[in-house]
Order: sequence, then structure tokens, then C-alpha cells
Amino acid sequence: MTARRDNRQHVRPRPPSNGRPSPVKSKPRAPEPGRLNSHRPIQRRRGMPVAMRLGLAAIVIVLGVGVLSVAAGGVGVVVGGVGSTVSGFITDVTSTPSPRATVVEVTDAPRIEQPAEPYTNEPTVDLAVTVPQALAGDTDHRVRVFLALEGQNATAIQEAAIGPTNRVIIPVQLEKGINDFSVSIVGPNDTESETSATARYVYDDQPPKITISTPKNNATVNRQAVEIKGKTQARTTLLARNDANGSSITGTATADGSFTLSLAIASGVNQITISGSDPAGNVSEVVLNVKRGNGKLSVDLRADDYSIRRSQLPESVTLSATVVDPDGRPLAGANVTFTLSIPGISTVTTDTTTDPQGKASFQTTIPKGADTGQGSAAVLVSTDEFGSTEDFTVITITK
Repeated sequence: MTARRDNRQHVRPRPPSNGRPSPVKSKPRAPEPGRLNSHRPIQRRRGMPVAMRLGLAAIVIVLGVGVLSVAAGGVGVVVGGVGSTVSGFITDVTSTPSPRATVVEVTDAPRIEQPAEPYTNEPTVDLAVTVPQALAGDTDHRVRVFLALEGQNATAIQEAAIGPTNRVIIPVQLEKGINDFSVSIVGPNDTESETSATARYVYDDQPPKITISTPKNNATVNRQAVEIKGKTQARTTLLARNDANGSSITGTATADGSFTLSLAIASGVNQITISGSDPAGNVSEVVLNVKRGNGKLSVDLRADDYSIRRSQLPESVTLSATVVDPDGRPLAGANVTFTLSIPGISTVTTDTTTDPQGKASFQTTIPKGADTGQGSAAVLVSTDEFGSTEDFTVITITK
């Protein structure tokens, strides 16, 4: 087979044309005088935003890596990588930032419950504290407890976490005497609310002292009941029991600690136990022995004139009575009846009561017409507690 010779001439290829004429070489000229002075400065346009610049840079880098990967046949991987990178960058730049957790600002002070009875004999108590509802379950805030002892300033003694509810129970230790507690809320960066009102506890573990002023121990009482007077701690609840007859009476000491108890007694010796429970719950007792005597109610009747001349009538006369109880003390409020009988005139009678000194009196006038001779004056005293008694005296009308 004969080979055909290629008759085509080999032509040197021209460079591709870009449609522009070839540049003409020329000699540069020097600038005219003053031309540079009048030249306006170049006005640069505002560049792209930083975010866009970073995005373009990332794309360039990824494309460069992609060129290298194409040679190894990784076109699909490159395209996918470019799309993923660009998409992720745009998402990061344009996405809305995730909101941060809201920080609760403490504005309202907490509230601490007041005890129903401030006195206690327990060394520890539970403080009940109420915080704003928004702080329930907040681990960034705590309750701070302050204690002020008598005559001292308040100092922080402990802190407690806030639980799932807005009510916090905090056990605290008490000191002897007055304990004034208050609380506040502390948050991040040691921010702190206003302190609460004060809650007072009084730690008292000593039993109350009971002192009996009357009657004296082993005294004789000439009446159906004994009146017990004494002094102890203020607001102490008292109970008196008589083992002789099973009677009992209760009472409460006043603000100054004084008390009076009236208890029925039986004949003979009466053993009386007086017990007291103070506001803190401490208890003490004393024993008092009294004997019921056989003394009786008595009255003494007197007149200001026991002998009156008939020739001097009409004449006034005053009767007076002094009443004492079985113990010999003046008896107030006793019912008294005076009676005056003079010969020749009608009997005169009047009723009255004794004053705080146990005294009563009656004044009347003996008229003309009374006969000479002995008359009589009488007084009758009656009481619910001691029964009754009477006394007599003689008044004579002379010539």
C-alpha cells in the first residue's frame, strides 16, 4: 500500500485574537506643570462587608483544593464539598443567634413568717421564708440569713438554696435570750435584695420561779377557801390542786408576774400543789400546806352614848359595828342589820353593808315620850362564805 503524502503546508499558528488592535509603542511624555496639583484624589468605593469577604476567601480556598482533587477524579466530591462549605458559612453568618437564659433580677425582699409564740425551750427552730414566685427552682439565687442578738448588730450566719417552690424552710440554731432573724436574697455577682422584716425568737430553757406571798406555809385559815397570792414569770399559766378534797383552780400571771388563786379547803391539813408553765413551756411547782381552823365570823357593836336623860330628849344616838372574818381581818361587803329598842317608842331597824375597813354605822334620834328604863341595841351580820353572827349592847333612859 502506497502512503499518501500530505501536500498541506505547515503554517505557524497565530496567537488568538481578542478583537483589540495591537498596542502602539510610544514614548511617554512628562506631565505638564501644575497637572499633578489639580489632580483629584482617587475616590475609593466602600469595600464589601467583612462577612462577604470572608465568604469569598473561603470559596477560593475550597476551589483551590478542588482543582487538586479533580486530577484524582474527585469532581463530585469537590462540588459537594464546595456546596457544603459555602452553605454552612452562609448559614453561620446569616442565622439568628440562640437566645441566652434570662437572668432574674431580684427586686422584692423575701418574707419571713412570725412565730405564734416567740418563747421556746427548743435550741433550734425552723424559719419559714417566702421568696418571689419567679425564683422558685432558681439555682443561681440563695436565701441569706441574718441574726441579731440583744444589744448587737445583725450579722449573716448562713445561706440556704431555693427549692422547687417559693417557700423555703431553714433550720437555725438559737442563742440564750432574744434572737432576731431577718433574710435577704443573693444572686449572681453577689447582688442582694432588701432584707425582710424581723422575726423574733426567745430561747428560754429555765423553769419559772414561783413565790407565794400569802398565806405562809403551814398557816391556819379560818374560812372555806384559801386565797393564794404570789409572783412568777409573766404570762405563766398556773394550776393549784388540793389533795385533801380534790379541788383545783387555774389562772394566768399578769404582765408583772403577779397572780391570785382562790381554792376550797377541807377541815384539817390541806396540801396544795401550785404548778406553773411559762410561755416557753418550762414547768416548775411548789407545795403549800394550810390548816383550816375553827375560827368564826365576829362583830363588835358599840354606841356613842349608853345612858340618856329623859329630860334631854329628843337625843341622837349612833350605833357602829366592826366585822372581821375568821382569820381576824376586816371583812368588807358583809350584810349588816341594826335594831334599836327603847321603852315607850317603836323599834327602829335599818340595813347596810360594811366598808373596806369592815365598818358600818347607824344614826337615829330618840324622841320625847320615851320611858325610863333599859333599852337594847343589836346588830346582825350575815355572809355567804362565813355564815352569820350578831352582837348586843344596852342603852338606858334615866330620869
